[in-house]
Amino acid sequence: MPPTSNPPVTAVVAMTPSGVIGLEGTMPWRLRQDLQRFKRMTMGGVLVMGRKTFDSIGRALPGRRTIVVSRQPDLSYQSVDVASSPDAALQMGGQAPIYVVGGAEIYRQLIDRCDQIFLTRVLSGVAGDTELELDLSDFRTVEQFRVPAGPADAVPTEFFRMVRKRRSENS
Repeated sequence: MPPTSNPPVTAVVAMTPSGVIGLEGTMPWRLRQDLQRFKRMTMGGVLVMGRKTFDSIGRALPGRRTIVVSRQPDLSYQSVDVASSPDAALQMGGQAPIYVVGGAEIYRQLIDRCDQIFLTRVLSGVAGDTELELDLSDFRTVEQFRVPAGPADAVPTEFFRMVRKRRSENS
């Protein structure tokens, strides 16, 4: 029997150029096109998120398995798995593609395990109370496009698909 490989792990994050990812427990923008892209990209996969992120969504998203990372051992949600650590969440994910979807602490703990990043840069100076600083030097952009502001999205965005560089590319 051939050895099994680990499933791909992808961080999916929307943030401003200054690193804002949240305000009062929610995203401080409404980007319909980005949410539609998020749904298309993650459908059939496993979403790994922190408890606060899950609480802000309020439910498991259809068509995707949800694993919530929490230090609370007795935490339980309907139709959601709970992991005691980010590593445990990755192990629980099985062989389906895994999408790390927040919040800031989960991104920081799992970025070194990610094979790629789907980054939406929200081109806005919106203020927030949750920020994220990502070191993207180990990743290279393989796809990039701009989405102008319009009826669906109040502010313009840029989308980047970035993949982890091979060791030879980092030298």
